[in-house]
Amino acid sequence: MDKNFKNQEKRIEAVFQNKTEDLSKRLDTITIYKEYLDQNLSYPIELTGIEDFSWEEFYLLGPGSLKEYEKLKKSNPSYLDTFILEKTGERYDEYDGLIVDVIRVTDKKRFQIPLSELKSTNKRSKNYKLLDDYSVWIVNF
Repeated sequence: MDKNFKNQEKRIEAVFQNKTEDLSKRLDTITIYKEYLDQNLSYPIELTGIEDFSWEEFYLLGPGSLKEYEKLKKSNPSYLDTFILEKTGERYDEYDGLIVDVIRVTDKKRFQIPLSELKSTNKRSKNYKLLDDYSVWIVNF
């Protein structure tokens, strides 16, 4: 994440320049952001979770059994997994934004995960900043 939120905010505003004045998250602005990402991301992208996925909270923060968690991680995506993203795809909704198809590196299983819950594993890549900006927009606008 950019430590200077003003710089990040300027980059996010630039995505919508001359397209809309209202930057709030809704279907038409998600479409604008998707087009921007399609033009600027370099594929394939290696990703991992930003933080634990919602299904994991019961096991990591709640009363769930760690043994059961380890078993469920075999059939569910974990924020600790590494995934490959080959393209953004066409699926999205107003709450989660873009939903992407990813492939888990370890076993090649496919999952659909909101892009805003993922980050590039390469912190020095332009993809890292682009995806971080997108996640900040989804959460804050």
